[in-house]
Amino acid sequence: MSRSFSTKAASGLVAVMTLASTGAAGASDADARWLTPTMITARAHMFDANLNYLTFQHMDKLFASRTVEAGDDVWELPTEPASFDGEFMIAGKTLSFEEALEATSTNALVVVKDGKIVHESYRNGSDAQTRFLTFSVAKSYVSTLIGLALADGAIKSLDDKVTDYLPQMKGTGYDGPTIRDLLRMRSGVEWLEVYQFGSDTQLTQVHDNSLVAYRYRWCDYAANESKSGPNTPGAVFNYATLDTSVLGCILEAAVGKTGSAYMSEKLWKPAGMESDAYWIMDGPDSVGREFFGAGLNATARDHARFGLMFLNGGMANGRQVLSAEWVAEATIPDEGYEPTAEGEPLGYQYQWWTFAGSDAYSAIGLHHQFIYIDPTNEMVIVKASHTAEPVGRDAENLELFRQITERLGG
Repeated sequence: MSRSFSTKAASGLVAVMTLASTGAAGASDADARWLTPTMITARAHMFDANLNYLTFQHMDKLFASRTVEAGDDVWELPTEPASFDGEFMIAGKTLSFEEALEATSTNALVVVKDGKIVHESYRNGSDAQTRFLTFSVAKSYVSTLIGLALADGAIKSLDDKVTDYLPQMKGTGYDGPTIRDLLRMRSGVEWLEVYQFGSDTQLTQVHDNSLVAYRYRWCDYAANESKSGPNTPGAVFNYATLDTSVLGCILEAAVGKTGSAYMSEKLWKPAGMESDAYWIMDGPDSVGREFFGAGLNATARDHARFGLMFLNGGMANGRQVLSAEWVAEATIPDEGYEPTAEGEPLGYQYQWWTFAGSDAYSAIGLHHQFIYIDPTNEMVIVKASHTAEPVGRDAENLELFRQITERLGG
């Protein structure tokens, strides 16, 4: 997977603001509050290293958003605090637990062992009610919604073509791939996932025009600009946030409602989530869609409930919310799919990362966000982070998780 980053703060900001000055296509006058130069500038600077500990906690102040409503029947998780006194080794340094959290740029950490919360940390002004942006952790939720729509019969088969649900994709790069191809990040669409915000890379172009300037939607780009790459669908892994965005649009077309409404009805309420979640959107409410590729905001506890549901084979709050068969299909790598390529450390199933030599798997997001699920040790670890670098420090976090597991007798 090609993932790199440049610290060019906002060299493309003037161009983005020029694009946005005409307003988002189709936006109503009531949505103009999201299109002021001040708001556009703020969105362009959301990743700034001296501010992201805060921006990642308050994305609904920067973006239009759509609520995922929780219900009244909350899945209460018992608590049994464990001590993490003693030394931790992070990046070759001996640290206390609190120092380890600081060294890994932690905003929140929740550890669940044997169905009980054994540790909760909230830092930098956050608390148990804070809804964190956890970036591509959202992809594992979109995969789950696809599984629920398949169980409902709204999606007939994962081997259906994208164009069976989105005919506007005919003649584009998405004319040919199946839903399963997208779940596995093997669409064959030409896409380069390189994190150089403020540059002219493909990902940045879509990010700036869609999320920052509200000029067009992610799926508009897929329908108007996407092209087939050199590899046939299904053949080669290529991590693409665009693929997940298209999966979200397939979901909407299949179920006939917004992704947020479907998520509330089929996942958030049945699983007993404690707090409303929300999606940031790629445009004002009158025209925007959920940023399915990376835009979900939820509390760390509710992320832990989601992970525990998977650990329990789809059971949550005393209900079989998701089939055990889907949990296995989505998270256990098929033969030949782990690792993603020769020499790579991880595998990838249905929008979940898998670990060779282990039954553990994880949702992982930009700037080192995790829902880490370890079936062998009956553990779920949720971590919300605010690293200066968007990628490159997974090993430090996984080492922290390993040492936590050892402390708990795993």
